[in-house]
Amino acid sequence: MPSKSLNSISGPLVLAGAGKMGGALLAGWIAQGIDGSDVVVLEPQPSHDIHKLGARGVRLNASAADVGTVATLVVAVKPQMFREAAPALRAYVGPATLVVSIMAGTPIAALKEHLGGRVVRAMPNTPAAIGRGISVAVAAADVSAAQRGIADALLQAAGLVEWVDDEALIDAVTAVSGSGPAYVFLLVEELARAGVEAGLPAELAMTLARATVSGSGELLHRSDLDAATLRKNVTSPGGTTAAALEVLMAEDGLKPLMIKAVAAATRRSRELAK
Repeated sequence: MPSKSLNSISGPLVLAGAGKMGGALLAGWIAQGIDGSDVVVLEPQPSHDIHKLGARGVRLNASAADVGTVATLVVAVKPQMFREAAPALRAYVGPATLVVSIMAGTPIAALKEHLGGRVVRAMPNTPAAIGRGISVAVAAADVSAAQRGIADALLQAAGLVEWVDDEALIDAVTAVSGSGPAYVFLLVEELARAGVEAGLPAELAMTLARATVSGSGELLHRSDLDAATLRKNVTSPGGTTAAALEVLMAEDGLKPLMIKAVAAATRRSRELAK
């Protein structure tokens, strides 16, 4: 059954953009029990899976005139396509419509200018595709408590949700969790490459790297212990792990490199918002 907040949506729920992230949210809503007939998907190039949802009652590319008063619009179009798509999307938005944006680099002010409505800006990440993402959201001042609850429930379809009061923090969120999966995938690539340099066959090195990173992530997910404690639990004094960590934790090791990387992503997020 859908959550109480989702049950409180009184009109059509419109999803603009059903690519990987939008599609993941949509799949989560349907899995939670939202009636497909209450959902409208606006997607110029719908996938086979999106077409199949028509059997569940989901309406594809219905016009604003056919949809009527929209309670909630979720904007999941590519950020670079937003200005082009905005005039058509604005037709679905009334003064009290909740607009939930998951577009990177698009501030609340721009969303209000081009769409109107009451805006929640959120930054999810790609593990949303398996329901293990995390989103951080910030609401405009005119968003009601009930609307915030609806936004929270919609985003929870893809994983955890955190809220901030300062929109400026979204740039750092983008740098840490939005872009973060790419850093983890790079770690797998380089760990496997290092294994090959140490003499392992390439296929075995990649299998070991993938299983180690994904398994460690799952252990971190399930454990009540923090990351530092889990790291220490693996590290025997004077052992092999300690030898590797001496390199990774050196003054010129992973810490300053990660700080520089996140700072670069944060700067770029601020640039994209201008």
